[in-house]
Amino acid sequence: MNTYFERAAAGLDCVWQRTSGTATSGRVVPDGRTDIIWTPRDGLSVAGPDTVGHVTALSPGEMFGVRFGPGVGPSALGVPAHVLRDLRVPLAELWDDVAALEDALAAAADPCAVLADAARHRLRTTPPDPLTGAIAGSAGTPVAALADDLGLSTRQLHRRSLDAFGYGPKTLHRVLRFDRAVKLAWTGAPFADIAHRTGYADQAHLSREVKDLAGVPLGQLIRP
Repeated sequence: MNTYFERAAAGLDCVWQRTSGTATSGRVVPDGRTDIIWTPRDGLSVAGPDTVGHVTALSPGEMFGVRFGPGVGPSALGVPAHVLRDLRVPLAELWDDVAALEDALAAAADPCAVLADAARHRLRTTPPDPLTGAIAGSAGTPVAALADDLGLSTRQLHRRSLDAFGYGPKTLHRVLRFDRAVKLAWTGAPFADIAHRTGYADQAHLSREVKDLAGVPLGQLIRP
């Protein structure tokens, strides 16, 4: 039996757990976020921000993760987001205390709680760029106007966005709009309604964007 669930975690996007009873595969799609992932077999790794969807193999067993909100993960990981774009790397390449964390995870009744505590500790030490929320929440605002609102040049805004999110502002807003649309689709909302609520010109525009970013149509993407 294969299961996946998420739960809220203070200061983070969520923590999550996946259990696979058999070898299977899953499609990962862009969401503007970074994850730290732990499996008892493979240890700790980092999933950087994606630009396109891809299929990943899932071995039998349990997988635990902590997901940072948009623009937050790089502060905890210690590297700009664009360095991790479309990559999966061992956490040991970024943190120097991974062995102790893996020991704590192996002994924990709730590995997700351990991961969340480690992530929050890092964020207290190195908080995110204070402009990340404003950049992420500015969908629909022209780049030049956004830069002016934030007191930055367009070049400075682009660099801040690459460092925090892994994308320039235009791509970031495209990815975050796609993510909102996919979340609505999982609730069973009609696709035409989703297109209207998330700012696409029409359902055809939504369909093209989903195919470009996920690699499959929206109906196939959310199929159980």
